[in-house]
Amino acid sequence: MSEFHPADTNGDGKVDDEEKAMYMEFKRKELEDADAMRDAQRNMAWFSLAGMLLYPAMVVLTDLAGLEKASNILGDMAPTYFVAVAGLVAAFFGAQAYQKGK
Repeated sequence: MSEFHPADTNGDGKVDDEEKAMYMEFKRKELEDADAMRDAQRNMAWFSLAGMLLYPAMVVLTDLAGLEKASNILGDMAPTYFVAVAGLVAAFFGAQAYQKGK
């Protein structure tokens, strides 16, 4: 390995076993963190999509339950909610498409 290798932490131009082990552990943790982040983002996107589907049902249920004021409040919040959640989901899927295109 060359002196420019990132595993050469002490700058002596050689990567010994300890430096190599530390570098490999760092890379392994980096991959685990990236995987956990992708899982969290995917779960957030699916949860948001489920919320978009359930929101209208909740408005109808509150109306059927005789909760007129709750139904009106939920109906008034709907435009803001749907735009915000749609933006979140679009950002997630857009980022996924961009990363696959690289």
